[in-house]
Amino acid sequence: MKEKRYMNPQRHRKIIISGGGTGGHIFPAISIANALKNIDPSTEILFVGAEGRMEMEKVPAAGYKITGLPVAGLYRSLTLKNIGVIVKLLKSLRMARKVIKEFKPDVVVGVGGYASGPVLRQAGKMKIPTLIQEQNSYAGVTNKLLAKKASVICVAYDGMEKYFPAEKIIKTGNPVRQNFDNLKSLGQEAVNFFGLKPGFPVVLVLGGSIGAGTINKSLSDNIGMLRDSDCQWLWQTGKHYYENVNALVSVSFTSNISVHGFINRMDLAYAAADVIVSRAGAGTISELCLVGKPVILIPSPNVAEDHQTKNAMALSDRDAAVLIPDDQSAKCLVNEAIRLVSDLKKRAALSENIKKMADRDADIRIAEEVLKLAEK
Repeated sequence: MKEKRYMNPQRHRKIIISGGGTGGHIFPAISIANALKNIDPSTEILFVGAEGRMEMEKVPAAGYKITGLPVAGLYRSLTLKNIGVIVKLLKSLRMARKVIKEFKPDVVVGVGGYASGPVLRQAGKMKIPTLIQEQNSYAGVTNKLLAKKASVICVAYDGMEKYFPAEKIIKTGNPVRQNFDNLKSLGQEAVNFFGLKPGFPVVLVLGGSIGAGTINKSLSDNIGMLRDSDCQWLWQTGKHYYENVNALVSVSFTSNISVHGFINRMDLAYAAADVIVSRAGAGTISELCLVGKPVILIPSPNVAEDHQTKNAMALSDRDAAVLIPDDQSAKCLVNEAIRLVSDLKKRAALSENIKKMADRDADIRIAEEVLKLAEK
């Protein structure tokens, strides 16, 4: 088998995976870790994340150890609060160096998020091979700086040589939670799990693990249209918005809306969906290409260099998704979702085209690159 070239029983590999902050970074990181363990179960993996962020909960739940750093993001405006951020960064750099010295990794992998910067920077200074997993079609400042000492840069989009040294780039695609090949067989289980009515179309609304204020407001302001539509709405609000949205739905007599702060069984949610509404994070888009359902994308404007719009345009330009700008979602989103549900021809075309853009086994390809670096 292909994996056997890595199965050296006398070589105990140790890998650090750093980053997180949102599900878009955490779930791909866990996928890479799972692929490493599948190839070689003896591989020892340590995650390094940011204290107080989602990875400190999700990574242990997936069965891996994690260490937290006090690192935080800079405020974009001029404020004295950035002094505290810099102090945390310096402390995180010292802690990252200590973690690396004690764990003695063969390779350090960065998946994006606050913790990636200090850990990869220290690993590079200590001459430890590093691999960057860049999810987006636009590379952020941190990854462009870290790329100078990175050994390998795994990307999901063409044209990334404008950000990174071409000789370091390997196009692998973005790793996702699972391959979603079994969705058709999960239809009845999905109906039962979410308490849906068989035979009625389902619109799945996702705002990411944290939630999307604009998407939630667009639906909340049009709650009557949702109630009166012939659709069922499976709505993940994000934990910060759940209480207000759930209270609104409860008093609006809307039996066709199912509200969730966070959906743990995304396979069942995707299986239930006829149309999906989503932000345009790179990891989410990679997942949606594998799911192969019609998608409406509302890119978040609150990201570096508007990279979610670039991600979404990579699909919409190929008629693989409908793109609605964030500032138009209040006016257009609900109408467009209801219209798309009834347009079977458009749904079929979107579904066919998005499937063509799916990258499979990205987690295995990245894990193999990690293990190649470990062998060196």
